[in-house]
Amino acid sequence: MSFLKEEIKVIKSKDAAIKSSLEVFLYPSFWAILNHRIAHKFYLKKKYFIARLISQLSRSLTGIEIHPGAKIGKGFFIDHGMGVVIGETCEIGNNVLIYQGVTLGGTGKDIGKRHPTIGNNVMIGSGAKVLGPIKVGNNVKIGSGSVVLKNVPNNVTAVGVPARWSTKYEQNHDNARPSDTIDQLKVPDILQDEIDLLKKKVENIEKKLSNSQNDDTIKLKEAE
Repeated sequence: MSFLKEEIKVIKSKDAAIKSSLEVFLYPSFWAILNHRIAHKFYLKKKYFIARLISQLSRSLTGIEIHPGAKIGKGFFIDHGMGVVIGETCEIGNNVLIYQGVTLGGTGKDIGKRHPTIGNNVMIGSGAKVLGPIKVGNNVKIGSGSVVLKNVPNNVTAVGVPARWSTKYEQNHDNARPSDTIDQLKVPDILQDEIDLLKKKVENIEKKLSNSQNDDTIKLKEAE
């Protein structure tokens, strides 16, 4: 019952479309997480076949594939969920929100820990891919369609292929909870920022060259 109360609270806080508590039973996320909790218990008892059977049945029912070995914290929510894949050695913190098409996967070459570790209060946008045994910090937002291949520090927004971030966009640690804001649109344009920075550098160089040429012209006139 505690799980049910928690999921009702989480789904109501994360999805404005829900109208009643009964609708929770219609959410793929609810069934995927419930089935995972059960499968994970069997996995910990080394009853791997039963664990995988439950996870595969859940995958067929919900379109969400969570390996029974994955460790998932409290307050986890998958919005829509179709096409989500979460690998065996993945670890997910508390209050994490992910959207449809997200992959928390491995590279296929690692042994042991081969999937990502996701911090607390993280939001991962639609279609994003987080690959390999990397760490994503707390209060991180990963933009839709991004591909994350290296560790991500706390309190940043990661965007692009491969994903990049800038300290310019570090979020306030006390107030930043991307998984609560549920905002996929407000993400920085790191590439445009770099282009703007290059433009400023070119303008400064041109200005210095122009000033230098003017100084040379004045010196020539004085010499005459």
